[in-house]
Amino acid sequence: MAAEGGGKEMNEIKTQFTTREGVYKLLTHSEYSRPNRVPFNSQGSNPVKVSFVNVNDQSGNGDRICFNVGRELYFYIYKGVRKAADLSKPIDKRIYKGTQPTCHDFNHLTATAESVSLLVGFSAGQVQLIDPIKKETSKLFNEERLIDKSRVTCVKWVPGSESLFLVSHASGSMYLYNVEHTCGTAAPHYQLLKQGDSYSVHTCKSKSTRNPLLKWSVGDGALNEFAFSPDGKFLACVSQDGFLRVFNFDAVELHGTMKSYFGGLLCVCWSPDGKYIVAGGEDDLVTVWSFLDCRVIARGHGHKSWVSVVAFDHYTTSVEESDPMEFSGSDEDFQDQVVQFGRDRANSTQSRLSKRNSTDSRPVSVTYRFGSVGQDTQLCLWDLTEDILFPHLPLSRTRTHTNVMNATGPANTPGVTTLPRSNSLPHSAGTANSTAKTSGTGGGTGGGIMDSAIATGVSKFATLSLHDRKERHHDKDHKRNHSMGHISSKSSDKLNLLSKSKTDPAKTLGTLLCPRMEDVPLLEPLICKKIAHERLTVLIFLEDCLVTACQEGFICTWARPGKVVSSF
Repeated sequence: MAAEGGGKEMNEIKTQFTTREGVYKLLTHSEYSRPNRVPFNSQGSNPVKVSFVNVNDQSGNGDRICFNVGRELYFYIYKGVRKAADLSKPIDKRIYKGTQPTCHDFNHLTATAESVSLLVGFSAGQVQLIDPIKKETSKLFNEERLIDKSRVTCVKWVPGSESLFLVSHASGSMYLYNVEHTCGTAAPHYQLLKQGDSYSVHTCKSKSTRNPLLKWSVGDGALNEFAFSPDGKFLACVSQDGFLRVFNFDAVELHGTMKSYFGGLLCVCWSPDGKYIVAGGEDDLVTVWSFLDCRVIARGHGHKSWVSVVAFDHYTTSVEESDPMEFSGSDEDFQDQVVQFGRDRANSTQSRLSKRNSTDSRPVSVTYRFGSVGQDTQLCLWDLTEDILFPHLPLSRTRTHTNVMNATGPANTPGVTTLPRSNSLPHSAGTANSTAKTSGTGGGTGGGIMDSAIATGVSKFATLSLHDRKERHHDKDHKRNHSMGHISSKSSDKLNLLSKSKTDPAKTLGTLLCPRMEDVPLLEPLICKKIAHERLTVLIFLEDCLVTACQEGFICTWARPGKVVSSF
């Protein structure tokens, strides 16, 4: 409630912030919202969400933006840092009655200047397929709510597919649909395909092919968000029960899992190379989980309330191969070679990073940049660096921040110019560095949907899936003693241990399932800035800017350093 001095400054909305690469600036002229510009009354409404697509038109400005505010859905040309937003000319605008849009996703494979496929999920459980360029409504799925009556929490096209899409609900279920098929006039009947710890997958029993093709029941409580790995082979889900679960999507197998400290997990994202997953939620933390080792490798504390979105920045994430002697160079030299992780470079990047698996390999300088926004109205940016990712290497062969503390002694090597790229605090290297059993490979070699055990039961689904999927061309201070951990689907002892942890989390504290806070490196944010009056619901990194949105219904563009266009 402080109104003077430091209190006033802390409550001030920031319009720019500085990182090592320069100054990010809010472009007020590039702000999107409803045309009347009146702040939206967010009471009882679903979160504002934003989706982007490029329609590859001849004008050179093919970016399009879709966002929902309350019962309204808008589709605009997105001008980014180039030109002021023109709110008077939406390409398409829709107002819904009796239900509200909750999420949406474009199909980038089929997008053209004449047509684009947009899926929209709703609070009453339906999913609509629309074309906002043609201003058409193609199909409505779960129209009679016979499949699921709960709110749609996340909808995404299956990577590489023109017709398959996945939908999650507040019921804790996910459904796989094909836009070519109908949903039927009666409630579907299901047949068990596969089950494991806290999840089961069913096929739809029907004389003729109908939606949904598959039903996934995952965890307890709402399934809040899911995200496909960059190669499309794995699926990360976060639930209200506080678990991150990672599945091999085609083989329908559990790869690993992790538990939050407190409350549900609300958001999840993959690193550009698919090696790391970041999740956030009601424990106010961001948690970094290694896909290869199936274990937590770091946690970040900067938010003062629930974390609503986490996202990696492909454009400032960097990898650099160098000889050991080169680590004495300047920090400017260190940043000279920046590899921007586009989807078309994911495989080569993953190969370069995997060289760390060999103790004889040359050092690789790595910085993963990710961001988070929360209900505390704050934007945090984080750097995940090699001193956290590869703690087994001697400190003299890694770049560390001057504030890094380590139980083995001083972290800095004379003659090395350091830069606050990590802001990491490994409390106990000895414990945190303990070897974890690997339960998978980064490349995702797990069998496809034609796995023999599955093919016999779901050949109908297998055929649809294989024929349809294509090669892609591009891509609060809470109690800190609740359980979290990892699990391999092939390890029965860990399955049993996880089951016990659900009834008595305290028994697993300090184990691989639940490392203590002091046993895991703690990240501090590079920046932590209040940028809105209402809770933040969107964070998207684009090439020349980053985009945020708050529950007031304002979508803001922040120009990257050197990308500001002076004249609007």
